[in-house]
Amino acid sequence: MKPAPDNQYRWTIAVVAVLIYFFTNGMAIFVPQNLFPRLMEDFSVTSAVISRSAGITLLAAAFMAPFAGALIDRFGVIRIIRVGLVVMLICFISYPFAGSIEQLYVIHAGLALGLVCSGLMPNVVLITAWFQKGRGSMIGILAAGSSLAGAVLPLAISPLVLNPDYGWRWGMGALAIAFFFFAFVPGFLLLKPAPTPDSDADTNVPTDGVELRTAMRSITLWALALGSACLWFSIQSMNSQVTIFFEQEAALTPQRATLLFSLIFWCSFFGKFLFGAVSDFIAKRHVMQIASCILFMGCLLLFNYSGGELSLTTDGLRLTLFAAVFGLGFGGCFTMIQLVAVESFGQRSLGKILGFIVFIDSTGAALGTVLIGQLRTSTGDYLVPFLVVTAVAATAILAVSLIKPVTSSADLSANR
Repeated sequence: MKPAPDNQYRWTIAVVAVLIYFFTNGMAIFVPQNLFPRLMEDFSVTSAVISRSAGITLLAAAFMAPFAGALIDRFGVIRIIRVGLVVMLICFISYPFAGSIEQLYVIHAGLALGLVCSGLMPNVVLITAWFQKGRGSMIGILAAGSSLAGAVLPLAISPLVLNPDYGWRWGMGALAIAFFFFAFVPGFLLLKPAPTPDSDADTNVPTDGVELRTAMRSITLWALALGSACLWFSIQSMNSQVTIFFEQEAALTPQRATLLFSLIFWCSFFGKFLFGAVSDFIAKRHVMQIASCILFMGCLLLFNYSGGELSLTTDGLRLTLFAAVFGLGFGGCFTMIQLVAVESFGQRSLGKILGFIVFIDSTGAALGTVLIGQLRTSTGDYLVPFLVVTAVAATAILAVSLIKPVTSSADLSANR
């Protein structure tokens, strides 16, 4: 019989999980989005065409997520994370050598597999197993890792990216080396499953909570899935297009645009930690409602209404305020999706339930990225696209308001 998770080693697990998520999510999603203006120049493509790269990653990840969730429940989270790390390393090494937009699409499809195996979902399962108390704070810290990546990594490689003698390929190459030493190696050497009283196995199944089929019959799962999809539509649409907007419509320099892009993620970093900690004291679904409202208010800050006409602001102060408020709401929503799932359904089928939710919200994120990029190419500016983003964010608030905990069959009956 083994003891409960070791209080000292669980912090090693937490550090490694954050490092893995920092690099996998940051390098697969946020860094490429910041590079969109450079990639558009290099491959001579429009915002609609380059946006498909991120759309491919998110849509492919959406369809893979349910299978990954089931594999985590079946084979154990450590094995699945290590598979993801191998896939990620291959893709990151290949990224600087992409010679065409089609090759970039193939790499982004591979990144989808790496994300579902070593991204947020498996690391949430891992942290949840190791931390019984303060779980909300720990998931907040984990989720903050990707925001820290969005804040730090584009700035870290900007001297290479903006130097005509080097460029984005050298920047991505430098990050691939960092990924190997700070995520890939620790993931193979230091990760191990949480010990349980009854088993040494990594595949031990928790007994608290409801089965997936029970969750599927509840309003809560569908409300959470719809709300998450709308939130991710708004978040991913904005994150994928905002650098292009800053440079091409707000007339900011690439350096200034990168700073504002990083500010979104610095505030997201703070929001993830803040809302995760608050959720240890307040019902997590209520915290998610607050975060959704903040995200919506951030979207509204992009608009001016003067002389009977609606337009997008180009004022530097307003853009900075937008980045801060939107980033704060982004961070809170991101964290609370995972925590509300645990609060609502328990751990019995957490991998499968998170897999289903990730499938729905990643589909929303992919749709947002592709649709908003296409709308911008079709309309010529971001006014209509950002209006769509704001309307979808408002829809998320309504969906989140329908969420209630479902932890038993009796609760299911009341939840209908």
